Amino acid sequence: MAATAAALARLGAAFLLLAAQVACEYGMVHVTSEAGGARGRDYCILYNPQWAHLPHDLSKAPLLQLRDWTASMLCSPSDLPAGGFSNQIPLVARGNCTFYEKVRLAQGSGARALLIVSREKLVPPGGNKTQYDEIAIPVALLSHRDALDLFKRSGQAARAALYAPGEPALDYNTVAIFLMAVGTVAVGGYWAGSRDVKRRYLKHKRDEGPEKQEDEAVDVTPVMIGVFVVMCCSMLVLLYYFYDHLVYVVIGIFCLASSTGLYSCLAPFVRRLPCGSCRLPDNSLPYLHKRPQARMLLLALACVAVSVVWGVFRNEDQWAWVLQDALGVAFCLYMLKTIRLPTFKACTLLLLVLFAYDVFFVFVTPFLTKSGHSVMVEVATGPSDSATREKLPMVLKVPRLSSSPLALCDRPFSLLGFGDILVPGLLVAYCHRFDIQVQSSRVYFVACTVAYGIGLLVTFVALALMQRGQPALLYLVPCTLTTSCAVALWRRELAAFWTGSGFAKDLPQSPWAPAGANGLQSPKGCPSPPPPGQEVPGPALQDAQPPEPAVPQDTEAAAEAPACEPTSPACSTPGPAAQDQGRPDASA
Repeated sequence: MAATAAALARLGAAFLLLAAQVACEYGMVHVTSEAGGARGRDYCILYNPQWAHLPHDLSKAPLLQLRDWTASMLCSPSDLPAGGFSNQIPLVARGNCTFYEKVRLAQGSGARALLIVSREKLVPPGGNKTQYDEIAIPVALLSHRDALDLFKRSGQAARAALYAPGEPALDYNTVAIFLMAVGTVAVGGYWAGSRDVKRRYLKHKRDEGPEKQEDEAVDVTPVMIGVFVVMCCSMLVLLYYFYDHLVYVVIGIFCLASSTGLYSCLAPFVRRLPCGSCRLPDNSLPYLHKRPQARMLLLALACVAVSVVWGVFRNEDQWAWVLQDALGVAFCLYMLKTIRLPTFKACTLLLLVLFAYDVFFVFVTPFLTKSGHSVMVEVATGPSDSATREKLPMVLKVPRLSSSPLALCDRPFSLLGFGDILVPGLLVAYCHRFDIQVQSSRVYFVACTVAYGIGLLVTFVALALMQRGQPALLYLVPCTLTTSCAVALWRRELAAFWTGSGFAKDLPQSPWAPAGANGLQSPKGCPSPPPPGQEVPGPALQDAQPPEPAVPQDTEAAAEAPACEPTSPACSTPGPAAQDQGRPDASA
């Protein structure tokens, strides 16, 4: 037993030592030209602080001559120049020898630091404790692209200083991402629930207005969930292996879908404008033969123009991210309005399956890939060896707001994928629809939205502590599902909440039901006649959003509802209460 414990202790010590050997940090090399003129420029480097520490302040870093020795790999003494590298920072090529062999030769020849130019992905220059104790100069890796730009701007007579400025654990741009994500989920969930209620109300009213022509919502089935997840997995793997070819396909799909989403979000406001309601003349042109209104046609052209402008200038990091975020929010709102989960059972299935999908492709795939990197993170941020340098647009992105030049290094933008908004947002939309049906003062909707915000905060905290990409659904799914279940248990409505049906039988009396002549309310399903002399309210209330029509789901529910007397005035002239209650004979 003691031998086993000792072996485990040695194994743990070896693991800690190995982890320490690959410790790395991002730093900067500040390069200026000896001829003066243009202001200096910073480039990102990856260094191991166990070789030697770098100062945090640029003013405390010595400015030394930068020597281009990239024609040599500095693996043997014969690779050294005749005069050595006295008080210089040599740039050498990355070769087959170890980092220790390179830096030992550079230090012996008088170099004050060593920069290794790498054409491959930057990796931390590791060693062992004995080598760390022997070396007293910093060693860092610089990308080949930055090395070419460096000498192009500064010439061969350049001076450089190595430093490592501090970087805040959590950037201020996370506040902007948090507000956009929570706002999109809240607005989209509220809009989806209210639109579903209005759609059913207009269906009972046999309305033929513009709202009648809107696209119907799509109910998600378990089969659709399975197909969707398989498609997501296939697309992610294909993007990982054929990124440079498929990235343009994704960009095209985003342009088309985002312009459609932007039109859908702005159409209700444009329809309220007092001008532009005239229709196009009769024609046989595609998509125009239905004679759309002039204002709606102009809106469609404007949405396409915005999408095209983003597509052309998508790589302008200074401002293109604003258009991308606006189009992304519109796309998410459109999807939340169009896709509908009919039951909490379907919500749970979708969220748990995508929870496993997210965790697998972030935490498990590093053990399956040759590079040891996450498939999800590589695809979301763009492979470092990509020839196109394109980025996937299916994310909200906000540039780092901190003043640290380290923003040039590891991911200058903070990202949040659309899936981390849409998947919990579908649950929030379902909660709002259920709130309206059971008249619960939106307690489910508010609780689930707050739970989403808390889960997103936990995601940001985990990101700051671990300093690596996090699967947001790992924190969002438990928060939203647990909160929704807890509210349903507390209200003793879990069975109805799980199935999404059957609660119409126990629906409380609508507060809009008028009282009878004796002050008592009429039986359920039989609205009372209006008082004498009072006009029966009719279609004038059509624009208001009534409560969800509680349409019985089966014939048994219809049998339980008492029927009105044929001679009753309320049966011959239904008022708002009858319309809101959704009688079985009216929905048949």
